[in-house]
Amino acid sequence: MKKTVLLLVVIILAGVLAYKMLSDKTKKDEEKKDQPLSIGKNSDFFNRSFSGVMDHYYTLENALVDWDSLKADQAAVDLGRAADSLPVKQIRGDSNLVLTIQSLAVALSSDVKDFLGETTLAGKRKSFNTLTDELYNLVRAVKYDRETIYHIKCPMALGDSAEGYWLSNTVRVVNPYLGKKHPTFKDKMLGCGEVDDSLDFSKK
Repeated sequence: MKKTVLLLVVIILAGVLAYKMLSDKTKKDEEKKDQPLSIGKNSDFFNRSFSGVMDHYYTLENALVDWDSLKADQAAVDLGRAADSLPVKQIRGDSNLVLTIQSLAVALSSDVKDFLGETTLAGKRKSFNTLTDELYNLVRAVKYDRETIYHIKCPMALGDSAEGYWLSNTVRVVNPYLGKKHPTFKDKMLGCGEVDDSLDFSKK
């Protein structure tokens, strides 16, 4: 009789233990599913597409340095097309991240249209500053790792006390707001600015 009771107790304890272990495993699996996936290394195809975005941006920036409105507009058109064509669905991350990146790409494309709508270089430079902020956020969201990108600030880009920013793949300061043909400074303020931030996701 005692042996039978003892056997029953052992069976019950084993059952309780097995149930607890299974319950804990299910709970952990559910918690793991709920956690967002962190962004991984992007595909080569996505990186090539994003490289196109950056190249067109740099062309636009250089056109502003040269005070070349026509060249700037063409670069902006190319930049808008590249932003619209980004294969956002290839981003390796959770759905919220993909939606954020998609939203930033759409906003960048909208900023390009605003840039093209400006009829003066002064207006285009203000729009370029807004466009730069959007692209800066986009670079950080996708963790673009093909080059180090520098975020550069000029304290008098849009006036004596109005700062402006631009992105560069070099620490050398070539100011697109004051440029080479400023009516007052000519090219003497071309080097005005300082690196405010650097993005290097190759090490992360």
